[in-house]
Amino acid sequence: MNQQKKVLLGVSGGIAAYKACALTSQLVQRGYDVRVIMTEGATQFVSPLTFQALSRNPVFTDAFDEKNPEKIAHIDLADWADFVLLAPATAHLLGRVANGLADDMLTTTLLATTAPVYVAPAMNVHMYDHPAVKANLKTLDGYGYRFIEPGAGYLACGYVGKGRLEEPERIIEVIEQNEAVDQPLKGKNVLVTAGPTVEVIDAVRYFTNHSSGKMGYALAEVAKQLGANVTLVSGPVDLDEIVGVEMVHVTSAKEMYDAVTTRFEHQDFVVKSAAVADYRPKDTQTNKMKKKDGNLSIEMERTDDILKTLGEMKQHQYLVGFAAETDHILEYGKSKLERKNLDAIAVNDISEDKHGFKSDTNAVHVLTKKGLEQSIPLKTKHEIAQDLWSIFTEELLGESK
Repeated sequence: MNQQKKVLLGVSGGIAAYKACALTSQLVQRGYDVRVIMTEGATQFVSPLTFQALSRNPVFTDAFDEKNPEKIAHIDLADWADFVLLAPATAHLLGRVANGLADDMLTTTLLATTAPVYVAPAMNVHMYDHPAVKANLKTLDGYGYRFIEPGAGYLACGYVGKGRLEEPERIIEVIEQNEAVDQPLKGKNVLVTAGPTVEVIDAVRYFTNHSSGKMGYALAEVAKQLGANVTLVSGPVDLDEIVGVEMVHVTSAKEMYDAVTTRFEHQDFVVKSAAVADYRPKDTQTNKMKKKDGNLSIEMERTDDILKTLGEMKQHQYLVGFAAETDHILEYGKSKLERKNLDAIAVNDISEDKHGFKSDTNAVHVLTKKGLEQSIPLKTKHEIAQDLWSIFTEELLGESK
């Protein structure tokens, strides 16, 4: 897979630098040629000699230490690398790179390279959530950098949360997946909807459903990895935003309808995986309704059918719907495919254990306008998303991954 690929590993000054040692070792064992650049802060945590022994190559720490007079080191390294990996990438490093600073060996080399750059952040959970860090990540995404999200767990500072450097095995897995895959969606515009909608009754009460948004977020993330320009229209969920994806947060079915229909014209793919309310209270109260004796009746009215509207508006777009059913799975799926003028529909049986809402796994039946019928067995939602995009892109673009 790696074919002696050349990896330039940038290590910055955080306690997670110790994991970069294991990362270096595993890369070398897999046959990669690894060269390491350390920031001054990184040398306070790990000795350059450690990385030299693990990589079997010289380690670079000083932009002014030119080891070979025939070459300018940072230009030579920038041209040499097949890809660059920043692990760990501290908040300080992200800020310097995002702002184009070149004040040490690592940042100077980053400005000079045209190779793909992978970023594996590591920092305190509150630092990772700071608006400045988020802005820097967004800037780097605009430069084309690719991100390996930090894990959640116990941090060196004593906090428990997101910010821990991803494990070396996972970092390598993500890179190899990205380096191996082509990008059939490059330049395509993809819109995905995810999560539930919330329909207000009064100041404290509302109607909603069990959707967690996990399937839609997985679809958006995979589309991004395949090169698409992705917009994710999301109802209220407890999930992290996806770096590099345009996030549009909505609450009600009406807000989701407006967000999707106004953007539909410019999309190539629209995948509507959100669980949108079919009904909403006809009248809502701005104050809290007080409890009274007897039963309560609330008159409900239909919400706008987003998928049906998109089917009527459709011109060149490839339109995908989702259906969560408890019985007559294929019958209902085929009916919805035809009635709403869809190109494809993914139907899942939510009566089955580990399928559908809130679960990390799913199994779906895929039906397409061209007559394809395919069952995807129980897998993680990320794997399901990969399989679905393989089907969709092959149908519309004639490409098979």
